[in-house]
Amino acid sequence: MELTAELVALVERMEPDPGPEPGTTEHTNADFAQMAEAVLAQHDPEHLWVFAYGSLIWNPEFQVVEQRRAVAAGWHRSFCLKLTRWRGTRELPALMLALDRGGTCIGIAFRLPPGDKHGQIVRLLQREIDANPPTNVPRWIEVSTKEGRLKVLAFVALRDGIAYAGKRPLPKSRVCSRVQRGTGGRQRSTPSIRSASWKSTASVIATSGEFKD
Repeated sequence: MELTAELVALVERMEPDPGPEPGTTEHTNADFAQMAEAVLAQHDPEHLWVFAYGSLIWNPEFQVVEQRRAVAAGWHRSFCLKLTRWRGTRELPALMLALDRGGTCIGIAFRLPPGDKHGQIVRLLQREIDANPPTNVPRWIEVSTKEGRLKVLAFVALRDGIAYAGKRPLPKSRVCSRVQRGTGGRQRSTPSIRSASWKSTASVIATSGEFKD
């Protein structure tokens, strides 16, 4: 049976946002500004490149002036982040894609417009970072492209973070079931898994041409 929007609508429901989990808080604007300063203190590039491997590919929410197919060695996409709000609840946590250590991830490196790198990073943090303290964190990584290697900003799973679901020996069917059941105040996880498998694969692989590291 194919997973369709009509089938998703049969089980879709909206849940009130329960707020941050105990032991966590919301980030303030000052928090995001401070994190952006710390990111630039680690590396202040002439051109700001961002590595996209999931929803950032088809919904980046920032202006792109150049894009390249990129391979991140030492990282792989994994449903390793547990969400108990937005796409999940306390009773039915959802799983979200994140970059976890090991393996290889094919994605797209986006170059952002010049100027206001701090403001651009703040907006990325507001989009990608979860609760405070966060589990999905910014990190500079190196990727390979046909044009050469790039240092890019990526968001990776912090293995000792509160929301890290870990590497679990679950059959793929059980992972998909857990992702599909997740529902919260922002959106269901089911469209995310469909988008992750259809859109990112098609965009990254089918339209990018040959690539050799």
